[in-house]
Amino acid sequence: MKIVVIGGTGLIGTKLVRRLRQQGHQVVAASPSKGVNCMTGEGLAEALAGAEVVVDVANSPSFEDKAVLDFFEISGRNLLAAEAAAGVKHHVALSVVGTDRMPGSGYFRAKMAQEALIKASGIPYTIVRATQFFEFMDGIANAGARAGQVHLSSALLQPIASEDVAEALADVALGAPVNGTVEVAGPEKRPLAEFVRKVLSAKKDHRDVIVAAEAPYFGVRIDDRSLTPDDGARIMPTRFDDWLARSLAGAA
Repeated sequence: MKIVVIGGTGLIGTKLVRRLRQQGHQVVAASPSKGVNCMTGEGLAEALAGAEVVVDVANSPSFEDKAVLDFFEISGRNLLAAEAAAGVKHHVALSVVGTDRMPGSGYFRAKMAQEALIKASGIPYTIVRATQFFEFMDGIANAGARAGQVHLSSALLQPIASEDVAEALADVALGAPVNGTVEVAGPEKRPLAEFVRKVLSAKKDHRDVIVAAEAPYFGVRIDDRSLTPDDGARIMPTRFDDWLARSLAGAA
């Protein structure tokens, strides 16, 4: 079938496009660099012509509160309108575990707005909420960096490899819409700081990691439930240490 991947040239999109093509599907990797812009509507009608499934994995280029809300609302409205006109049969969207538990975060409020648009669109849909990516640990460390130290929350995390996210999305895209939300996560639930410390150590980054319950996560205080999945989540197989070893070997 024809499947359009919005954000098809990014971290998740490239992996998803490759997987779907390997299974014999006609896949359009749509992004502004490919002439498809959901913010302006440029190229959407052409890209979606004849498509049965659209998978939206695009992310905002800015995480500032207003900018990220504008991105998900404007791009979401444009994309869903184009899908309705093209007769798309299944809209799949990548979202984040904990989206509805983080109202203090502008990013998560924007994801909630995106999800609301999808649910109200009338297009059959599946929202896939994933936990934080292994690849995001560097970003978490940098967000908590102050005066030569890294300040991190003591909360639990259950992160996932981006390749596993792509696998889960491919399975959802090829299945029937659930008209609801599914969650995917990695196999290990541990304190956030443990994952970040391993990445820093592997990269010979010797900054001290300071852990405290009140340390903010991108400006918001979190707890053990904030970013971990509910019961019933699909647990993907890749373990953090295995991913880290492969990443280091690949970089070398």
